[in-house]
Amino acid sequence: MGLAFNSIDELFATQLKNWDLAARNYDGLNGVLTREVEFEEGFSFKIQFNPERIRSSAAKVDADSIRKRSCFLCAENRPAEQKGISFNQNYQILLNPFPIFHRHLTIVDNSHREQLISGRYRDMLRLSDELRDFVVFYNGPRCGASAPDHFHFQAGNRGFMPVEKDIYQTNKQILASTEGCSLFAMDNYLRKALLFTGSDLNALEACFSSVFSVLEDFIPSVPEPMMNVLVDKEGEEWRVVIFPRKNHRPAQFFATGYDQLLLSPASVDFGGVLITPRKEDFEKLDNSLIRNIFKQVTVDDDVWNEIKERLVSS
Repeated sequence: MGLAFNSIDELFATQLKNWDLAARNYDGLNGVLTREVEFEEGFSFKIQFNPERIRSSAAKVDADSIRKRSCFLCAENRPAEQKGISFNQNYQILLNPFPIFHRHLTIVDNSHREQLISGRYRDMLRLSDELRDFVVFYNGPRCGASAPDHFHFQAGNRGFMPVEKDIYQTNKQILASTEGCSLFAMDNYLRKALLFTGSDLNALEACFSSVFSVLEDFIPSVPEPMMNVLVDKEGEEWRVVIFPRKNHRPAQFFATGYDQLLLSPASVDFGGVLITPRKEDFEKLDNSLIRNIFKQVTVDDDVWNEIKERLVSS
């Protein structure tokens, strides 16, 4: 691993030439079904029917299941065809062989360490500085990560998730502003979201630490506050979106028969693209059902208001 590819472009070109599974799955993206559901608040969700994502959507992430399987992100267990680029000495940038995006990366720790964001936020910012054509994202251990036992980020090509434009169009409330970092709350967005913008890496890291501490007091925090995080960089400015949450999966995930819905919301879903590995789920998702799902997994209004009040005063 850690082969000296000159660029992400070369990584994709080489992997898709030499790895049949990845080549088939990326080619298959050209035929996935997509549709859009609009909301009166002025935003929309894309829905993608992507059967190859069943491994992630239906992944068993309880402690017993994880203990019984080999870690598929550890170097010794990865496919022989999978190569990577070394990043920051501690990570490997890999092509994701089961893509949502036309350019989908997984960035894995070289060591087998838990999926916990604490102490990694600076790495995420630096990664987004290097991957300017991508949005870098983090799924917490109970927030969509299918390998909560091995730390990893993911990244997908920019221009795919509606949240990228929604941060400019949705009403925002400014909560705090310091030199190098401004913090906003995004309201009336179906999901509760915090947005930071800024050009100072140290200020952004300090802002994230403050938000992390506040969230620990208000949302489920074992082993860490439940959240999904997305980061990209435009010019000199980073844009960071945090989605605090209260549940991993909606009740429909555990239902049977027609009522079952194999949707396990993670960063991409919170970013506005719902990934459905089954055709029946793709077809039945509508405005009302999407509202219901996010009401179950995002924080309640009263908790959200307390979080905002604490952030204003901290």
